[in-house]
Amino acid sequence: MASRRPDSFDGLGYRGREEPLYGSGFPLRGTGAFADPQLQQWVTTPPDIPGSRNLHPGGDRTPFDGPQTEPRGPPGAAADWGAPPASFPPTDQVNRFAGFGIGLVSLFTENVLSHPCIVFRRQCQGVKALWKGMGSTFIVHGVTLGAEGIISEFTPLPRELPHRWSWKELAGHLLLKGLTAVVVLPFYCASLVETVQSEIVRDESASGLLDCVREGLARLLHVGAPHSRRLLPLSCLLLPAALHAILRYAMSTTVQQVALWFYQRGRKQRPEPSNPLDAYFPELVAAWAGSLVADVALFPLETALHRLSLQGTRTIIDATDGVVATGAGASPLVLPVNTQYDGLSDCLHTIRRKEGGAGYYRGSGALVAQYTLHGALLAAARMLLRVMLLDTRTG
Repeated sequence: MASRRPDSFDGLGYRGREEPLYGSGFPLRGTGAFADPQLQQWVTTPPDIPGSRNLHPGGDRTPFDGPQTEPRGPPGAAADWGAPPASFPPTDQVNRFAGFGIGLVSLFTENVLSHPCIVFRRQCQGVKALWKGMGSTFIVHGVTLGAEGIISEFTPLPRELPHRWSWKELAGHLLLKGLTAVVVLPFYCASLVETVQSEIVRDESASGLLDCVREGLARLLHVGAPHSRRLLPLSCLLLPAALHAILRYAMSTTVQQVALWFYQRGRKQRPEPSNPLDAYFPELVAAWAGSLVADVALFPLETALHRLSLQGTRTIIDATDGVVATGAGASPLVLPVNTQYDGLSDCLHTIRRKEGGAGYYRGSGALVAQYTLHGALLAAARMLLRVMLLDTRTG
């Protein structure tokens, strides 16, 4: 029986024949019905790992200009069934897997190593249990991706912007980001409680991985354990959450594009797409700079959003002023979240009046540590990759 799998399926991601990766040297293995271009759509492309594609005017994927071979035989002749499949040169395989590894390193840094800094940023607590609530953050990321995909499927709102976009497409794209933040808001609030809740009052035997989903649904449906009367309804948090999501996305994307533009303009020679140092790291560094600028600029809004989300949840947090002696030893001092804000404007005004302008940036030192760690790992990965490429070329 003839194989029904397209020959251009390489295991890491499907690319159609129209892309430059597969030129005339990679014809379909078959004739007649099997050469139908519609077969190219049987395998869908999985989501790209950060770093596995590059932002460029030609399309959505990282270009590949590796060596290509012309097919043997007369033009237009179909490939023989018994002919051995073409393979990538060793150097090109190293480049492809290097980009894949760089993306994994960036993903690991943004979601695992940076989580303690996020906890510090939200609470400025000690070094104990810094990875608490990390499971709930992954759940929030999953719900965000799922909600964005479902909304974009059933509405005309575009999930991705084309290279040449109109203002209508841009407005719809930003609206999609805001609606996604509104859908995820209950689960985001539950994840926030898990990251700042003190370990002293946490019941490990009753906690589970899906507590974030259960608590989010309970707050959305007003069921479960009773909360304080100071608990703000989710309707009061919709505008701050949507505003923060839209502004952060817009600012980070703008800074990323500007950084890439300056990088390409400042290059004295044309970058080599087959070189991972030119194909992946500029995008990763630009994304790092965009996220840093957006988080620093929106830190006051994020602080207000977190305080409004925690108000009335009966959350007990670790104090940031040291320890208090109890009995023969000392134990961390815990305090309840006891705020009485009426909304976003009242929260911002109260912080300004009681804590001054510095109150908006409480915990910003952890933000600096987070991005310093992320940048150091990117620099270390770039240095390691440069050494690997030099060994490969000289070997």
